[in-house]
Amino acid sequence: MRISLYDLLQQKPLLLADGATGTNFMHMGLEPGFPPDIWNLTEPQKPELLHQQFVDAGADIILTNTFGANAPRLKLHQMEDKTYEMNKAGAEIAGKVAEAADRPVVVAGSVGPTGELIEPMPTATLTVESATAFFEEQMKGLRDGGADVIWIETMSDPQEIVAAGQAAINVGMPYAFTASFDTAGKTMMGLAPGNIHGVTAGLSEQPLAVGSNCGVGASDLLLGTLHMTKADPNAVVVGKANCGIPTVRGKETVYSGTPELMYDYAQLAADAGVRIIGGCCGNAPEHVAAMRKSIDDYIARNEPGERPTRQSLEEKLGALVNPPLAEGAVGRRGARGGARGGRRRG
Repeated sequence: MRISLYDLLQQKPLLLADGATGTNFMHMGLEPGFPPDIWNLTEPQKPELLHQQFVDAGADIILTNTFGANAPRLKLHQMEDKTYEMNKAGAEIAGKVAEAADRPVVVAGSVGPTGELIEPMPTATLTVESATAFFEEQMKGLRDGGADVIWIETMSDPQEIVAAGQAAINVGMPYAFTASFDTAGKTMMGLAPGNIHGVTAGLSEQPLAVGSNCGVGASDLLLGTLHMTKADPNAVVVGKANCGIPTVRGKETVYSGTPELMYDYAQLAADAGVRIIGGCCGNAPEHVAAMRKSIDDYIARNEPGERPTRQSLEEKLGALVNPPLAEGAVGRRGARGGARGGRRRG
């Protein structure tokens, strides 16, 4: 059955979001470099199967297979004219699974970065206005396909978040957004986790939730969410962490995290004040099932643990991969070219 994200947040103290898209699709035959969004039109049974596996694992929120389905990204494959159609189909596929579920499931329309730089960045190819227009085109498809909320994710540039948020408002959709803090505790464009709540302050409608996804490891991600929940204890914070650290083996990318690690991650996330807990790259249905059990055990225990520290996170989840710089230190932020070519979800 279907439900809005707002209503489900009123009903449940903790929500479970789904896991990875790309890494799971690779097990279904997705070739490296091939955009999985196209499967919404050519092989819809595959995204439908993955959505079903996540719902069966206990996910309350499933993200559509549309992360890279904006015109600037699709142009790389000469498919920009399919933007609306691809997003509408993606929302319909996820909606079919959600409607058949025997419990409430939210369909979140996944919107990733354009992969382009926005003015006033050097070599920028987009303005905030043109980025907003591209996002609107994508979000109209998600809206018309029946998505319950726009889920803006893996962002680095605050201006791109603003553009996407404004696009969601323009098409009449509620939205949430997450950024990827993968550069010494900040995004590649310099956004710090504790400042995330102010990014969309100038917009007429505020997000239902904000948070972090992807990044470089579960410990790093949760350290960032601690700053978010401290900065605004009343905000709904999202934490969708990668499943450990990736290792490339030929064509396959293998993540070190086990279901047991993600069980521990979910409980630490809850203690950190995260209300929407889930997985990003490397998280298969079995990892999502482990987080489901973890959340259920946490709620049943009715005895929250202590707020985590950097030390307790590292003891449970492993050392930070890219720790924050010491106060006053000079880093190499933006050395990888900012938002251009940003990662695909999962």
